[in-house]
Amino acid sequence: MRTLPHDLRYKLKEPIGALAKNDKELLRLLQDERYIVSLGDMVTYTLLKNDFSPIVCVVDFIIKRRRYPADMKKLIQQYESKKIYVKNPAGCISDEMWNALEFTLKHIDEGPFTIEVDGEEDLASLPAIYMAPKDVTIIYGLPNKGVVVVKATEENKKKVKEILDKM
Repeated sequence: MRTLPHDLRYKLKEPIGALAKNDKELLRLLQDERYIVSLGDMVTYTLLKNDFSPIVCVVDFIIKRRRYPADMKKLIQQYESKKIYVKNPAGCISDEMWNALEFTLKHIDEGPFTIEVDGEEDLASLPAIYMAPKDVTIIYGLPNKGVVVVKATEENKKKVKEILDKM
């Protein structure tokens, strides 16, 4: 298990990739992407309601530490994908989470997959970016700022590795 040290939390408040400040901007940035990994319930819901099919979704059925409307949850639960269930405490990347992301990203052509989290998916973007093949785009919410769109480039992997190495 990897735990985020308190002194690194500030680093994660800055986007690693492009910041989309609204749904229209997000959907424009994703329109030509083949493989999208969505991390978080709101970004996953936004994709699904706009007919995008993420290859991997990571959800915990909570937004900003609160439950959300049943219709949103229903849309995510009805997404036809292979389900993987993991436990992942807040502020951590559990071995279960790491292994689930590693499996789905290595078997991306067998997807789509939904990783349902008992706990929080708040740091799942780090291993997702680090392990994603180069043709994958990762998206995750940045509270009160927007949605971050990250290409799985060597430069972005290096940034993430520096954080992972300190966990």
